[in-house]
Amino acid sequence: MKYKEETILIEVKNLVKRYGNNTAVDHLSFTVDKGQILGFLGPNGAGKSTTMNIITGYISATEGTVTVNGLDVFEEPEKVKKMIGYLPEFPPLYPDMTVREYLNFVADIKKVKKSEKNRMIEDIMEDTRIAPMADRLIKHLSKGYKQRVGLAQAIMGYPELIILDEPTVGLDPKQIIEIRDLIKTLSKNHTVILSSHIMQEVTAVCDTVMIIDKGKLILSDKTENLSESLGSTGGLRLSIKGDKEKILAALNKITRIKNIEVQEQTSSEIVNLMVHCDEHEDIREDIFYTMCELGTPILEMQTIRMSLEDIFLKVTNGSAEESVSEEDLELYDQDNELDDSRNDNKEDNTDAGDL
Repeated sequence: MKYKEETILIEVKNLVKRYGNNTAVDHLSFTVDKGQILGFLGPNGAGKSTTMNIITGYISATEGTVTVNGLDVFEEPEKVKKMIGYLPEFPPLYPDMTVREYLNFVADIKKVKKSEKNRMIEDIMEDTRIAPMADRLIKHLSKGYKQRVGLAQAIMGYPELIILDEPTVGLDPKQIIEIRDLIKTLSKNHTVILSSHIMQEVTAVCDTVMIIDKGKLILSDKTENLSESLGSTGGLRLSIKGDKEKILAALNKITRIKNIEVQEQTSSEIVNLMVHCDEHEDIREDIFYTMCELGTPILEMQTIRMSLEDIFLKVTNGSAEESVSEEDLELYDQDNELDDSRNDNKEDNTDAGDL
């Protein structure tokens, strides 16, 4: 699919990130359109967090380029960071600050104009529904409210891009629904990248899904297209009223049916079946007319479709291999950078001594 250049907010080209002999991101390329809500999925250790940290400028890349709104993340990091709001899995909160103090602090860090700061803080607290908690210490807030405060700091400065890493982890069902509604509202004025292990969340919120595995892009498409292209399993779930033996005999005469599974019976008069055929075959009419001739009414006929969980497992081959975690790899990278820094300091001290 070809994108119009002016609609692209993020462009990632041949991105590579290596930690020693481990490759966390392997020649990854993709684009994200403005106004999109992208569900960013992958097994543990697939490279999701590493990719997001590179986009935000938190860590460097081994190879490749990342541009946000046409600006190179590595060449103009300060300008790019102003365009990005980031909510990590564990929000960077200061528990001994009040909500208002913390958001003031964040606004100062993001260099929000003084003339706009107070109004922006009030608006964002209203948008994230934390205004009633404005003067309460963060350490006294519930998990749900802490997550909202984390979301508020990500929105501060009204960045074009908001990256959310597991934004509903640890929340109760009511809080999850509220955060999802907030994310949908954000998409009206922001582009959102959402990383989550909760497939229902991605299905409910995102308009596009991207799946990576072992650092490589496996699948990227609109959510509805995934259901159409991968969702059909060539099967039907049926509830038919009538004699089981006669129904099975009639169905077995339909040549396009490959397999019939008799399910648990809920009534002596109702037969529950799973009927399978070749993928993308449509046998509903065949079954309908066959049952009409037999005089057995169909009470339920439902197409079996793969859920996003099924699609995820299918394209990643149920990936559950043991691997070094991304967090460990990033610590390895930071340790190396610290060692390099120490070595540079040693060289500087040596040079000074020689002088």
